[in-house]
Amino acid sequence: MNLQQATTGAGHEHERVGVKNQRGIALLTVMLMLLILTILGIASITVTSMENRMAGFSRSTEAVVAAADSCEGLAANIIQQTLSPPGVLPASFIAPTGPVPAANATTLYSEIYGYDLPSPAPANTPAVNFTDSASAAPNFVMTNLPGFTVSGDIDLLYTHAKSGQGTGVAGTEHVYRITCMANNPATGSNSTVISVYGCLDGDTCVKKIN
Repeated sequence: MNLQQATTGAGHEHERVGVKNQRGIALLTVMLMLLILTILGIASITVTSMENRMAGFSRSTEAVVAAADSCEGLAANIIQQTLSPPGVLPASFIAPTGPVPAANATTLYSEIYGYDLPSPAPANTPAVNFTDSASAAPNFVMTNLPGFTVSGDIDLLYTHAKSGQGTGVAGTEHVYRITCMANNPATGSNSTVISVYGCLDGDTCVKKIN
């Protein structure tokens, strides 16, 4: 009788140990599943964050390029208005109401027509040889684009005889290099656009090379 009870007791003890082992495996399985789900969640958040940053960078790049492109239109308008009678740089373009710094107005006028540069440039220095740039002493600065700093430079490359683009009347074409730089300090993005325009006296300006 004692032997049977001892055997039965040992059997129950074996069953209790087996149950405990099964409970340990279940706990380990749940923990592994939680770990896997946590890793997947972190990976999903990381990918989404990266996609958002890429989309934001793309939007910032497009905006700064558009800002630089809009500068070209202003430069062509300044040239066209200055070449039109009476052949002066309109006062509406000069600061404080316009984009052309007052200290640069005379230099810009000389550059558009290819005259010798005013002081402080060395005497008899043709405007085509002037070394100003959009980043240093720009010819004009756009202030109507919130969040952006946009500056431009106009350089006369050469002049030659050519028939009118709209009228067909022969005239003198002035070929300019227009450089525009746009910068967004908040995002650190920047863009530089350089184009070549041909402008006729009293006529339109046409882009030749971008």
